[in-house]
Amino acid sequence: MALPVSIGAFLQSEIIEDPLYKDEGVCVLGIFGKSAMQPGSPKESLLNTLADKHIFSLFGLGDTDNQESGAVIQAYYNQESRVLYLVLTSVFDNRQLLKACETLCAGVGHAEAHEFWKGAEKQHCMQLLYLFSLCHVLLLIHPTCSFDVTYDKLFRALDALRQKVLPLLRATLKDSPVSKEWKMNCRPCPPRLLFVFQMNGTLRVSGPGSGNGADGCGGNSDRPKKHSPRRRLQHALEDQIYRIFRKSRVLTNQSSNCLFTVPANQAFVYVVPGPDEDPVGALLTQLRSNCALRENDTGTPAPGPRRYNQMRHSSRQPSFNVENTNLSSGGQLVDCTLKEFLWQHVELVLTKKGFDDSVGRNPQPSHFELPTYSRWAQVAYRLHQVMMTNTEEEMAEIAVKVQAQLKVLEGFLDAEAKFSENRCQKALPLAHSAYQSNLPHNYTTTVHKNQLAQALRVYSQHARGIAFQRYAMQLHEDCYKFWSNGHQLCEERSLTDQHCVHKFHLLPKPGEKPELDHNPPIMQHNSRGRSSSACNCGRKQSPREDPFDIQAANYDFYQMLEEKCCGKLERIQFPVFQASTPDPAPASDDTSRTPEPAPPAGEEEEEEEEGEHLKEKEGAVSHTPGDSTGLSLALSLGQSTDSLGPYGDGTEGPEKRPSVVDRQHSTVEYLPGMLHSGCSKGLLPKFSSWSLVKLGPAKSYNPHTGLEQPGFLPGSNFLLPWDVVIRCRTEEDAGAVEPLDGSSSSWPAPNKALAGKRGGAGYLWRGRRRDDVARAFVGFEYEDSRGRRFLSSAPDKVVKVLGPGGAKEPATRALNSDMPLYVPSPSQGRGVKPHFAQLARLFIVVPDAPLELTLSPQVQPGLPPCPVFHPEQPEVVLAPDSMWVLRFPYAYVTDRGPCYPPKENQPLASYRVLRGILRANTASPPPQ
Repeated sequence: MALPVSIGAFLQSEIIEDPLYKDEGVCVLGIFGKSAMQPGSPKESLLNTLADKHIFSLFGLGDTDNQESGAVIQAYYNQESRVLYLVLTSVFDNRQLLKACETLCAGVGHAEAHEFWKGAEKQHCMQLLYLFSLCHVLLLIHPTCSFDVTYDKLFRALDALRQKVLPLLRATLKDSPVSKEWKMNCRPCPPRLLFVFQMNGTLRVSGPGSGNGADGCGGNSDRPKKHSPRRRLQHALEDQIYRIFRKSRVLTNQSSNCLFTVPANQAFVYVVPGPDEDPVGALLTQLRSNCALRENDTGTPAPGPRRYNQMRHSSRQPSFNVENTNLSSGGQLVDCTLKEFLWQHVELVLTKKGFDDSVGRNPQPSHFELPTYSRWAQVAYRLHQVMMTNTEEEMAEIAVKVQAQLKVLEGFLDAEAKFSENRCQKALPLAHSAYQSNLPHNYTTTVHKNQLAQALRVYSQHARGIAFQRYAMQLHEDCYKFWSNGHQLCEERSLTDQHCVHKFHLLPKPGEKPELDHNPPIMQHNSRGRSSSACNCGRKQSPREDPFDIQAANYDFYQMLEEKCCGKLERIQFPVFQASTPDPAPASDDTSRTPEPAPPAGEEEEEEEEGEHLKEKEGAVSHTPGDSTGLSLALSLGQSTDSLGPYGDGTEGPEKRPSVVDRQHSTVEYLPGMLHSGCSKGLLPKFSSWSLVKLGPAKSYNPHTGLEQPGFLPGSNFLLPWDVVIRCRTEEDAGAVEPLDGSSSSWPAPNKALAGKRGGAGYLWRGRRRDDVARAFVGFEYEDSRGRRFLSSAPDKVVKVLGPGGAKEPATRALNSDMPLYVPSPSQGRGVKPHFAQLARLFIVVPDAPLELTLSPQVQPGLPPCPVFHPEQPEVVLAPDSMWVLRFPYAYVTDRGPCYPPKENQPLASYRVLRGILRANTASPPPQ
């Protein structure tokens, strides 16, 4: 065979043996170990030296470079010397190590990389066990001149693995053409292990006398030593290795029970000298040595195993020294060559003497068998099928069982993993204690995450190693199981941003009763928060539970009080969803944001005509002084219409009022939340969150006593006066011009007071007749959770009337400003947390005059881009001589969730009712 091949291809190939050697035995020599970072591997170079042939490439450029990154055994059979070489190359060699590193991607974590390397190490152990089961002599190559004590752990792991798989290997070899002892022990003999170390520059010998000073010992340095420093190093290494293996019981008295043996009276350690100082001279010496024959060489080689005596004198490769075997001039023994060192052991195998390495008082002889190549190949093929690569179905079951026994190696080879396991297991109870410390019986996800972070912090302080991530995941699972096993709090939040106090539960279905014994229990949400609120008209107060859905907050509670208080009052019903199918569906998010398609041409014309008719009916108020129809609120205040803000005329500002042509509503899909500016056109909710109730005629309100309703703070129940200028002249009076020069005609009638007072809204119209001014009353009512109510005259001012006569401050400032939706309550509690009152109602008294008030509330309950909420009917005209109360929603909810009340650090000015909530229009008939 010219080149070495992998063991699998070698066993499957047919080797034509020389008839002279066909019936002779073959010595199997295994080579394994580690290599340093050098261009050529020392194992391949040693094999070239021993075989006297250029078999392996010195620089790793041969066919072996195409092998995979795992461990691989290469075979080379030298029929002339009757020696079969098996060379193991694994990740402990630099070329295979580089290939293995290339297979690892950059994103592999520490645990995954550790698993990869330990898998490669287990594969290396299985390959080694294969060598120990087939070889007579094993050669361990090490790149330094010091023994690596990790081999002790490796050999103990191999011995344990061999004892585990020995019954399986016996079943594999039961039909093999070998002796009974081989079948019983699953090897031809206890292999003899030899050690080859390389000189790494710590000890250099250039001549016989130069080793005297390198001894390092005191005394007379001129006296010659019997042994060279290298040989003394070899003896020291032998003593050290034998002592270590005997101490760990890798070597025992009976060699048949050991994984391998070492000779008792022969050298088993060889130190290869380092390279010469002159590489060119070394190459010339090598060439001269290879080209010259020994003096005692004959022309015809002898047949058989003795043929190696007549081979050319083997010399070292460029990286090794070769020393002559004659004595030095100083009488010092000259060291033998590597081939001479090895062949004394190979000769014992080829002569069938075997190894007698048992020691003690009663040494037991070990079995020995020298097989022919064909018999050895059959055994090697069977072991290869069950230990390395399985291609036959009949041995598949045994191969699986052999691979399952690799877990016995973890206790020997993976010491860092064992340390990490123990360390993480000790840290896990500490982390559990940290998680469960100061925990309530039921808690939310936020508390769970905070406690878990604390537990992981404690765990990371104690846990180390590759098992860190795995036990961290176990900590996650353990804490989650503890939390979900009866300690999980309901995650639902009320519309006032308070958690439900119950543990995790299910909501009862319609018509289903609560079941507390069910797992999980079936019950309604409850935050244990209670507040007091008034009904739609405000005349009756009642406690209420903290609501969790919009219907309970804005509809059910007021419907319950309506039966007891204001059920018989006149009201304006806001349009709601009217189903045309038995099973209407809520509009999806996509539907709620899709613009409504354009109506057909006929419907569009009808809507335009209807819109024009409504505009004529409403009678748009002119903003010029010469208009005889009416005056807007801005003119009554002596200001322009621009002061009304974006909702004054619908032409400016980010939000526009709904158009008249957008009145068609869907009867199939309903709006799941409340109506706001972000909703799609044509959708209505199933119930209205607003309420507009008529309390009676205008005289129902007495400005001297204020509102006679419960819960108001003293002096804060008076509505604000709003003087609106009207003109009630007929067409005949239209041509008459009233003098404004202060003449007698401009004076009021006797016993009549002026309509306007200084500071009031009608001050600019002083000198007009009394019937040019109508007084309305407006009141913005705020209500806190304790049922305390008060009216506000400005965004930052509470109505406070101490004496008789009612409120003197006009409603101008309140109507011309964005009123806050939340204000600090005048009566704060003892706690540090501020207490807010929410805008609950708007009281409006329309006087008995030719005047109509248009109500158009617009509420923005949050920071932008929070939408603007409005009733289902955006504008409502209030008839004269009436007293109305508009009840605002208790909570505001969009399709994305509720708009929670403000926190302590949030500005209250962002929660507001937009200006322009009321507009005044004259109700006089058009001119004839």
